[in-house]
Amino acid sequence: MKIAVLGTGVVGQTLAGRLAALGHQVTVGTRDPEATLARTAPEEGSGPPAFSAWQAENPQVELATFDGATVQAELIINATGGGVSLEALAAAGAANLDGKVILDVANTLDFSNGYPASLSVVNTDSLAEQIQRAYPAARVVKSLNTMNCQVMVDPGSVPGEHAVFVSGDDPAAKATVAELLSELGWPPSAIWDLGSLSTARGVEMILPLWLSIMRKLGGGEFNFAIARA
Repeated sequence: MKIAVLGTGVVGQTLAGRLAALGHQVTVGTRDPEATLARTAPEEGSGPPAFSAWQAENPQVELATFDGATVQAELIINATGGGVSLEALAAAGAANLDGKVILDVANTLDFSNGYPASLSVVNTDSLAEQIQRAYPAARVVKSLNTMNCQVMVDPGSVPGEHAVFVSGDDPAAKATVAELLSELGWPPSAIWDLGSLSTARGVEMILPLWLSIMRKLGGGEFNFAIARA
């Protein structure tokens, strides 16, 4: 499958690398490829490697502008920061999004007032729904936003069965995402279809809790499991 991954940070790098290893044709989208490749320092000083270093180890993954990455894509993954996701998708262009599945893994975390972060979209709306309203001909599915990127691509790194949530209004689009999740190693029983895209509100609002647990544990190698009576 031709997949565009929007975002060059650690989430975008991790997803793009794993999907390429699985045999997909992956292009990473960024606003300015030349500027992205010119950066040599890790993000925020101690973050993931500069994209140029990462791409040297993943030469099968191409880099393009947002519109260049999405024009031929069959599936688009939004791995940009939630605060700039709508801007990035606008740069991709509505014509390149129409009819395509957009897997939204982003969260609208707001650190402007320090830690703990708040969310800029809550309660009666979600980023996923904002994307769907902005691009009604696209097919938006929310998933993978409730865990760190290593767990996204390697669920077996967390012992036992744990959950990945799926929200969306288009059953065929959700089936496409579920198939991709299966390729990443998620068993069918771990994939929880929550229903319509409005259920993305709840999974996005999990993030403050996730951050608190991460601080308590001292790392992000965990996930949520559902225990039933």
